[in-house]
Amino acid sequence: MRMRPGRAAGTAGACVAAAGLAAVAWRRSGLLAVAVTGESMLPALRAGDWLLVRAGAPVRGGDAVVARHPWNEDQLIVKRAVREESGGWWLESDNQRAHGRQDSWDFDAVPHRLVLGPVVARYWPVTRAGLLTAPPPPRLP
Repeated sequence: MRMRPGRAAGTAGACVAAAGLAAVAWRRSGLLAVAVTGESMLPALRAGDWLLVRAGAPVRGGDAVVARHPWNEDQLIVKRAVREESGGWWLESDNQRAHGRQDSWDFDAVPHRLVLGPVVARYWPVTRAGLLTAPPPPRLP
């Protein structure tokens, strides 16, 4: 198919406008994309998994959550919300034997302001994509 000269610019402009609207909708949705590194959340989450996090949504016990590390707020961590305590959430790794794992056993409950929100879905890799609404898997010893 051949396009007329003016039509290509109009189509490109429409694509840019649509991308802009999608970006605004994404931002307003409160969704954050986060990559998993390390083995602390095995078997539920693996290094290389990409997750969608609902920033600001209520957290429930059993949710996988993303939080800022209490000792380094520039670093994000993915952990299991075990219980709410006064002032914060007790967050644990599913795999307590993971090399270098750090969780509330090391730094105590994470203040509410540092817990960004629950993980709602894994979107990569495609073969493991889906909503994360099931109860947490059994923890590795």
